[in-house]
Amino acid sequence: MAATTKFVAVLLMCMAVMAAVQVQEAQALGEVYKTCFAGCDNKCKGSGNGATFCEMKCDTDCAAKESAAKVEAFKNKF
Repeated sequence: MAATTKFVAVLLMCMAVMAAVQVQEAQALGEVYKTCFAGCDNKCKGSGNGATFCEMKCDTDCAAKESAAKVEAFKNKF
């Protein structure tokens, strides 16, 4: 029974470490979106477009860039 308890404890620790690594990667990719959105929004509004149009356009464009970065990060793991 003690061996099973130790195994479960080690398994839970491994899961916690893996979750922490995934959170750090997600935050790094979130920076791709934030950086893209800030620049895009300012440029779009400076062109005379409305706030709603710019928000929707930049959200779509930057979400696509973030998705591409996620795919690239996934490819680089393997």
